[in-house]
Amino acid sequence: MQNYPIHTDDQLLQQLYASDEKAFAEIYNRYWKSLYTSAHNILQVKDAAQDAVQEVFISLWKRRQAIQVEVLPSYLHQAVRFQVFKAIRAEKTDQHFFSRLAQITKDILIEDPLLFKELETLYQRLIHALPPDEQEIFLLHRDGGLTYKQIAAQKNISVKTVEKKMSRALKELRYGMDDAMVIALVSSAALMLK
Repeated sequence: MQNYPIHTDDQLLQQLYASDEKAFAEIYNRYWKSLYTSAHNILQVKDAAQDAVQEVFISLWKRRQAIQVEVLPSYLHQAVRFQVFKAIRAEKTDQHFFSRLAQITKDILIEDPLLFKELETLYQRLIHALPPDEQEIFLLHRDGGLTYKQIAAQKNISVKTVEKKMSRALKELRYGMDDAMVIALVSSAALMLK
């Protein structure tokens, strides 16, 4: 009988690749708490953090024979950050989107300032690529701090129109940043493994 708690991560990975459920359980027991803490620190929602961690372990099990992991803790923490990003991307409100995006970009800034500068440049390009009316409304809200009602009054349009234009602008920014954030997360993972 094997004593899994004393196995190294590399030994557990080899056993995981061979579909050893007890090795998988040991990996889960070793890392779930730190992964949950990382996810919860950003998401601030217990259920969402638990879901992110659960998705990481489901993916690890499903892809166990196709993946090659160099450093298990780095791989798992990078995977949970990706799941956190996916959860943020799915959020509907702009306030949550931008505060969470700010947290992720802060993490990237600490790990790789050059990558952060590239993301910031992309973000500015995406804003400038918005249709002029959407760009103006977006900037009045984000930079000017105006409410939707104040923007509607200033532009002599309905609040509903402001909401629709903000929704479209945010959707464009989310989609534009999605690929870049995935690349950023993968790039920062590569840096951590060096």
